[in-house]
Amino acid sequence: MDLSLVEGIHTLGRGRCFWSSIGAVVGLAILFGMFVDPFQIENTSYFLIWVFMALGLCLMWGYGGILSFGQTAFFGLAGYAYSIITLNFGDASSVTWAALIAAIALSGLCAAFLGYFMFYGGVTDVFVAIVTLAVTLVLETFLAQTAGPEWAIGTARLNGFNGMTGMPPLGIPWFDGDVLVEGRILFFLLLSAIVITYIGLRMLVNSHFGRVLVAIRENPLRATMLGFDIRAYQLGAFVIGSALAGVSGVMYVAWGQYITPSSMGLYSAVLPVIWVAVGGRKDLTAALIGTLVILYVSQALAIYGSQYALILLGVILLMVILFVPDGFIVGIALGYRKWFRRKHRILSKPEI
Repeated sequence: MDLSLVEGIHTLGRGRCFWSSIGAVVGLAILFGMFVDPFQIENTSYFLIWVFMALGLCLMWGYGGILSFGQTAFFGLAGYAYSIITLNFGDASSVTWAALIAAIALSGLCAAFLGYFMFYGGVTDVFVAIVTLAVTLVLETFLAQTAGPEWAIGTARLNGFNGMTGMPPLGIPWFDGDVLVEGRILFFLLLSAIVITYIGLRMLVNSHFGRVLVAIRENPLRATMLGFDIRAYQLGAFVIGSALAGVSGVMYVAWGQYITPSSMGLYSAVLPVIWVAVGGRKDLTAALIGTLVILYVSQALAIYGSQYALILLGVILLMVILFVPDGFIVGIALGYRKWFRRKHRILSKPEI
């Protein structure tokens, strides 16, 4: 068989096969959500909550070259904003959804404010990571000391290091009253939101905006000389990625009805970087798979002691840096591609 024909068929069918695979995965996830027990549903929903944050970091870091440790800061801002609004205005479905939109918008606005001064102020490369990490730690430190009764916004007390509790979940209007978004309903809501977010980001990175982002990641000076305002593109990616972290923050509060400043600590700030690096920061699919795998493995090990999960994460990150800098999932995919090409190269050799 002609090798060029094989590669041509493979290239033409790759798009169809890819989306067919996505459809199959979503179908399996729907079946999973319909038949597993409530505990597994709650546990899986917890995993899905963090996917938005990971995808946002993948866009910023993997495609735009912006390493940010501020994902948990915007996660916390949105979570606290949702908590304050709902505790002050009630648990009606209209209030919870308005609080969700307002909280995500707040994360995006704060990211736009911070990003404007960073990118238009000439902060680049590793200094972006330092600034975002500093903002995250300052926010955590501030919220941790708000335990006194004077630290309240309306009827919502911040409660310092103990955090806020008792926030209502999202609600859906129904004939006999609001239906709480919990259990299987929350699982399917998260699954739907992830599919929409993933497809939207795929379209974005394959658009003109995404191609310019990659050009900036590879060589910012060359992109500037070609006439692109790299600051505007970097700011756009930073705002979108931070708003997605805000989605995770709101859904986390709606899922567990609590949030604490420790969710913005140093350990929490590093975790999204590990998830995305392990899967593959330059590919949305790899980042998504890597996030879910690492979360599952970390939770399984945490049963025997949290120190085991920390040690494993450190070892995995070290292995990624040393041996597969593009990520394990991307490395497996590249290995398969080489194997496929080598196999068909052998098959295409003429018989003697």
